Amino acid sequence: MLTTWLILFASIVVEVVGTALLKMSDGFTKVLPTVGMFIMYSLAFWGLSVVVKKMDVGMAYAIWAGLGTALVAMVGITFFGDKVNALKVASLALIIAGIVGLHFSSKLG
Repeated sequence: MLTTWLILFASIVVEVVGTALLKMSDGFTKVLPTVGMFIMYSLAFWGLSVVVKKMDVGMAYAIWAGLGTALVAMVGITFFGDKVNALKVASLALIIAGIVGLHFSSKLG
C-alpha cells in the first residue's frame, strides 16, 4: 500500500508541474511548455490509473483533486504572482486538513 501512496503523491506532483506548464504555454502558443504539459498530464493520469486499481477511486480522486488544488494554488502564489490573502490561506489549510482526515479514515476500514 505504501507504493500506492507514493505513486499517488508522485502523480499529483507531476500533475501540478503539468498545470504550471499549462500556464507557461500561454494558451498553447509556446511549443515546449505545451508539449511538456501533455507529457506531464499523461504521466499523471497513468499514475492515477495505477492507483485506483488498489485504492478506492473516491478516496484517490479526492486526495488527487484536493492536494493538487492546494499545491497549484501555492505554485501560483510562489511562481506566478497570484494574490494571497487570509481567506485563501485558511481555505488551503481546510483542504489539507480534509486530505489528512481522508488518509486517517482509510485506516479505519
